[in-house]
Amino acid sequence: MFADRTNWNMAANRLSEALRQRRASGKPVVDLTASNPTDCGFIYDSEAILQALSNPASLSYNPEPQGLKAARAAVAAYYSTHGATVSAGDIILTTSTSEAYSFIFRILCNPGDEVLVPQPSYPLFDFLAEIQDVRLVRYPLVYDYAGDHGWQIDFHALEQALTSRTRGVIVVHPNNPTGHFTRAGELARLNEICSMRQMALIADEVFLDFVLAGNRPVSFAGNADALTFTMSGLSKLCGLPQMKSAWLVASGPRELKTQALERLELIADTYLSGNTPVQTATAEFLDQRRGFQTQFQTQLITRVRQNLKELDGQLVVQKLCSRLEVEGGWYAILRVPATRSDEGLAIELLTTRGVYVHPGHFYDFPAEGYVIVSLITREQEFATGIELLLSMF
Repeated sequence: MFADRTNWNMAANRLSEALRQRRASGKPVVDLTASNPTDCGFIYDSEAILQALSNPASLSYNPEPQGLKAARAAVAAYYSTHGATVSAGDIILTTSTSEAYSFIFRILCNPGDEVLVPQPSYPLFDFLAEIQDVRLVRYPLVYDYAGDHGWQIDFHALEQALTSRTRGVIVVHPNNPTGHFTRAGELARLNEICSMRQMALIADEVFLDFVLAGNRPVSFAGNADALTFTMSGLSKLCGLPQMKSAWLVASGPRELKTQALERLELIADTYLSGNTPVQTATAEFLDQRRGFQTQFQTQLITRVRQNLKELDGQLVVQKLCSRLEVEGGWYAILRVPATRSDEGLAIELLTTRGVYVHPGHFYDFPAEGYVIVSLITREQEFATGIELLLSMF
């Protein structure tokens, strides 16, 4: 009765079942996977946020396929702070980056066409692609353990993965969970590959503002050398996942960009999924991102850096575990002894220490020996959880 594309394995994995049982028993859980900023004790300007939603313009319905121009202008102004010149006409508002991915896949891919996706990265891509009848092909990110170069794209493997059905390459900038930004030389190489093969570059920048090391990165939204789709939204930038507002920006050679926007506008006009109250509030929400990220005491970037400092302080007194370099985002990767599967370690840590972490295979790490922890966890809970985690070794 149902489409083959929905024949997913619906059974809970072993770790999820262990977490359910732990919570059902009433035993405490130290959660080192926190990803919902509204549940992490951050301070919001509640009055300003609620006031923005009370705009009288919300009572009128004047749909624009690409989204209200005032909201798109606010998004364009945001990109100017990252050194990218973006026109409101190059922006399509969506309810989420997931919806933006679906729009992009629809204009690029016929059923069975391929899109390259980084490995490791977060698992959402698999479902997004399957729903749109797109085939994902992995290309590896490699870590330089011997030097100080951090994460890099393996371009030899990427080019080996290309076929006649490849329609685009996804980059996450910075990557989740590795936290590395795409370098200028890598962008130049990606532009060369994509322009030569008439492929699109698809850039996910939801963590772009959260820079922990190095210079402020350049956004892909200003990329003109290959057809590029850049995505972000209020969920991470402003810590407002409940507002369900995101966008995609088209850039690149003029003719290709024009053709892409015509197709995207028709899809957007078909769905008209953005709601008016949030669109009218977008400019205020984007202004509020500064307070959420840095201005209020102990806000997100401050907490992330403090938790990294705590993590490094606990790691320095032992020899078996280490953390990988992180340039941005909300996560840290721990390299741990591969004495068992990462899932087995996570289950044992949960059942014996009450600490919940994500194993590396959740993010498609190709080998055992990796654990991912969230750096937006409340400071005391984070310190306690890391201490219990390291006690396993």
